[in-house]
Amino acid sequence: MLRLSLILLTLTMVLISCSSDDDNGSTFVAADRTEQQVIDDAVILQYLSSHYYNSSFFETGSDFKYTDINISELPVDLNGEYEAMPDPTNNTLLIDAVETRTATYYDVEYKYYVLSLNQGGGDTPEFPKFTDFVRARYEGSSINEEVGGEEVVFDSAITAAGFNLQTDFISIVGVIKAWQLVLPTFSAAESFDIGVDGNVNFTNPGLGIMFVPSGLGYFSGTSTGSSYDNLIFKFELLQTDTVDHDDDGVPSYIEDLNENLNIEDDDTDEDGFFNYIDNNDDGDNVFTIDELITTVYPPMASENDLTLAENEFIRSRVVNTDGSITFKTVTIADSNNDGVPDYLDPSIEINYNE
Repeated sequence: MLRLSLILLTLTMVLISCSSDDDNGSTFVAADRTEQQVIDDAVILQYLSSHYYNSSFFETGSDFKYTDINISELPVDLNGEYEAMPDPTNNTLLIDAVETRTATYYDVEYKYYVLSLNQGGGDTPEFPKFTDFVRARYEGSSINEEVGGEEVVFDSAITAAGFNLQTDFISIVGVIKAWQLVLPTFSAAESFDIGVDGNVNFTNPGLGIMFVPSGLGYFSGTSTGSSYDNLIFKFELLQTDTVDHDDDGVPSYIEDLNENLNIEDDDTDEDGFFNYIDNNDDGDNVFTIDELITTVYPPMASENDLTLAENEFIRSRVVNTDGSITFKTVTIADSNNDGVPDYLDPSIEINYNE
């Protein structure tokens, strides 16, 4: 029976978790990530095959919220067998609607599943990078806790909550890996306004659901109440801002030199500090910020008037009293044209700010 199988799979996960303790129950050993992923994926697929959502609700209209998403379990007969999905004209089985995606994390190939209900952003979408700051509304629940049909929410933000996708290990707290993978595939809202009631209303935000294995979530941690929880996040992506963790002028996502969506394995000068938290990436006698070319533009009427060159990034923007905007930018230099930027080349020590 499908429903019973889902329960048994979850129990198997619990037993594996418990068996990791020693005989005295005093030492916890995390499960093998590869083995756990096999179990987790089976649980998620069983869940997606036995639950549906109100798909027709999103076929007309706009500016939907995550609270508009209703997920229900298939009805069960007296023998515990799942019956046909009610009202197939208005509902869709999750397994038929999600996109399967893969990612390698801690040397393990993970599968996760995404339901995109609205890409967001309109004609000028703004996609966050995996290192950026975002504002979102969301609701997180555990697939393992929903086996019996009851949705147990362990975290939510009904009003816009801001958080960083990437930690700096000092003052900035990051999020689970799944958020870094999924949110950059959605756009922030097209615009916003403040209503007469003081509430902020967002137009055309990114809207979706992610179904993620424990290995892309909290894994053996207990943030959800138990270890090895497979997670569901309904979310609205509202706003995003580029982050430069070490304030060296180079946006953190650019510091991912091997472009593997992991900035914790890029350390050019091998000084023990990843480039994104190192203000002198090549370890020479010139700070990174001084190896970038600074430009201050005349005031502009709007942000749309600024056209950035290749490898040029906004350093600051100041709104003047007349409403115009003054932009300061930095541009990555390669003075000897060897393909290695000056700030990553210890043989080049040009200070462009002297």
